[in-house]
Amino acid sequence: MAETTTILVERLVKGYVRPYFGKLFFAVICMILGAAATAANAWMMQPILDDVFLKRDPQMLILVPLAVLVIAIIKGVTEYGQAVLMSFVGQRIITDIQKKMYAHLMRADIAFFHDNATGGLISRFVSDVLKLRIAVSSVLTGIIKDSLTLIFLLTLMFMRDWQLALIAFVVFPLAVFPILRIGRRIRKISTSTQAETGQFSTLLNQTFQGARHVKAYGMEGHETERAGTIIEKIFKLSYKSAKVSSIARPVIETLGGVAVALVVWYGGSQVISGETTPGAFFSFITALLLAYQPVKNLAKLNASLQEGLAAAQRVFALLDVEPEIKDKPDAGHLPDKVAGAISFHGVRFSYGHDVLALDDITIDVPAGKTVALVGPSGGGKSTILNLIPRFYDVGEGAIKIDNIDIRDVTISSLRGNIALVSQEISLFDDTVGANIAYGRLGASNEEIETAAQQAAADDFIKALPEGYDTLVGENGVRLSGGQRQRIAIARAMLKNAPILLLDEATSALDTQSERQVQKALKELMKGRTTLVIAHRLSTIVDADLIYVISEGKVIESGAHGDLLRKNGAYARLCALQFTDSNGEKAESGPNTNNAGPRATPATKP
Repeated sequence: MAETTTILVERLVKGYVRPYFGKLFFAVICMILGAAATAANAWMMQPILDDVFLKRDPQMLILVPLAVLVIAIIKGVTEYGQAVLMSFVGQRIITDIQKKMYAHLMRADIAFFHDNATGGLISRFVSDVLKLRIAVSSVLTGIIKDSLTLIFLLTLMFMRDWQLALIAFVVFPLAVFPILRIGRRIRKISTSTQAETGQFSTLLNQTFQGARHVKAYGMEGHETERAGTIIEKIFKLSYKSAKVSSIARPVIETLGGVAVALVVWYGGSQVISGETTPGAFFSFITALLLAYQPVKNLAKLNASLQEGLAAAQRVFALLDVEPEIKDKPDAGHLPDKVAGAISFHGVRFSYGHDVLALDDITIDVPAGKTVALVGPSGGGKSTILNLIPRFYDVGEGAIKIDNIDIRDVTISSLRGNIALVSQEISLFDDTVGANIAYGRLGASNEEIETAAQQAAADDFIKALPEGYDTLVGENGVRLSGGQRQRIAIARAMLKNAPILLLDEATSALDTQSERQVQKALKELMKGRTTLVIAHRLSTIVDADLIYVISEGKVIESGAHGDLLRKNGAYARLCALQFTDSNGEKAESGPNTNNAGPRATPATKP
């Protein structure tokens, strides 16, 4: 544990404290002056008692109060200086850590976010960083300030009477062992508390995001019970931490009482025998009593320090997770406007387990053509799309764009050539216009509106209370599913990338909106490489090529009409999709004349 503490402190100092050594230096100067002023107050007890009260020296009656006033001013100014400087240093360090954490998470793999609960990550940003801020700012200030105060007071006490000083502090080393042991226990408890807090944040996030389903299934009581269980765990751990940290108080109080009693007994006997003056003794006893508070503070600060170190451990554990998907040292730059030919060569992939999600996938998407992926759910279609922007890396084989392995170019240049519209719509709690502009930051209002018009979104946007300045709410909660999807399509249109990845891009649209968007998409696809995942087969009958994916393998490929004539897996999918609810074939089922089947009587879109 000591080694871990050393490593944590070293990382904090080297990585985050060092840039602010200048301000820290002046803060320490203020603390030194403040500690000296505290010791000076104890020193002044001798002239106050001996010269003013016993000797009744009129000159000292003027000098001593002036000295006390000067000491008070120095102490006040230095207290202000160290408070402002240390607050700046502490806040800047935490700001730097949070910025680094956020930037680090932005570079993290998609798999990282699948493996780590959102609430746990939020807890590290909020709860852990708060405890770390307390440790860096308040605890660091307290340790330096109280240690300096203790050193000055000890120096004064040894100057007054070294024998009394030894008697006073011979008992305090006895407190070191229990305080260190308490610190280790608090670190362990705090780590558990932070982990439970992360779980609670995760539960809150899941419950609030899924409030509709919680109420629909009548699970309010169940979720309340789950939350109550975690809250009780946090309470028990927090209470346990408070009990453990409080053990230091009676230890310090008892040892302090023993020290004062010994000093009064021995020092009083010296005054009675005339070996020292009452002023010198009271100066000593004042220094001892003033030293008592820093000792208590240091024991108390140890608990906060251990909590901060436990938080630092969790923060650094997050920062130590390196992304597996990153640029090669010699990665090239994919041109801004590639032709867009995509090819998969013997690609195998699994999500971290033995079952292959993709098994020996070899497909070609010619430049400027539209290729569709169809097949049963869970067959691997979305996985194929996710591999192209390198959300994941292939296990075996290669993916190439214009005959360039995508692992040989920078991720930013690769993704800069790709626009993605997924069935999982992600909108930010911002305006409609800002969400569309996410496709290309810096786009003009005219360009944003043009993209919205192409996505059949302009009419409903203008009907909103604030038009393009309307806030959509968290994840677009104030919009309907179809509206959210059209904004996502507008975002992709604005990006105007040479490669389009459409994962059920029109799945939430009504018939009229779908026709409008399909027309816009068809226009957008001209001259661009488009890879489409579609469950509604009517949307892909005009695709240049269709791949049927099942259980991670390509089982059929060809144009719509060719696949129907084969009467294989694709034909069966069409037959199933266009069978009515009574199990009867629709009036115009799939045929070989390239007429696209629809849920209603077949008409070519």
